[in-house]
Amino acid sequence: MPETASRAIVEIRNVSKSYRRGSQIVPVLEDISFDIAEGEFLALMGPSGSGKSTLLNLLAGIDSVDNGSITIGGVDITVLSETELAEWRAVNVGFIFQFYNLIPVLSAFGNVELPLLLTRLSKKERREHVETALNMVGLSDRMDHYPGQLSGGQQQRVAIARAVVTDPTLLVADEPTGDLDRVSAADILGLMGRLNRELGKTIIMVTHDARAAEKANIIKHLDKGIFINAHP
Repeated sequence: MPETASRAIVEIRNVSKSYRRGSQIVPVLEDISFDIAEGEFLALMGPSGSGKSTLLNLLAGIDSVDNGSITIGGVDITVLSETELAEWRAVNVGFIFQFYNLIPVLSAFGNVELPLLLTRLSKKERREHVETALNMVGLSDRMDHYPGQLSGGQQQRVAIARAVVTDPTLLVADEPTGDLDRVSAADILGLMGRLNRELGKTIIMVTHDARAAEKANIIKHLDKGIFINAHP
């Protein structure tokens, strides 16, 4: 059932996933079913090996299920070809990583522009989108700076601007505060909260940090591939 009265933007049905380790099959997710409402901020928690990053990768379309279906915005991504999935991902998913994944030889502007190079926007339109995204994260005065000239918190803000520049359906964040000091982490979580509240962004965040998880509207706990409890 949906977690709120809002319509479900993500519908996960009977999803299972295993990996092969030598001759052994290791189950990671077992018959997972749940919905994520449009505009939700969901935190996935659990010990290492619980399946939370695997679930995030499945939702982002960068890994494939063994069984079950994942429907996002009315599209069953589990039946798409690799080419179709890449095209879908470019438009519908914004990624925020623990270690920023910025290109060192590109400026903040260049890093944020990267996802737009896959679109049909003109150079002028791309510039407008990038400037809007960098302004949104408070870095319009740093757009010509390179990652090495920015603090960790600023680099993560650039990464968030890159994630939102295409106006994606989902923002997926894998330990987005894991490499930051407490002050910078609070700053980034505040920014993500505003993206959720003010822009209605649907955010799915994997975190080990209970303080980070508290910023979400819903927390789900995974252990050995199944949900053990959940609370708003």
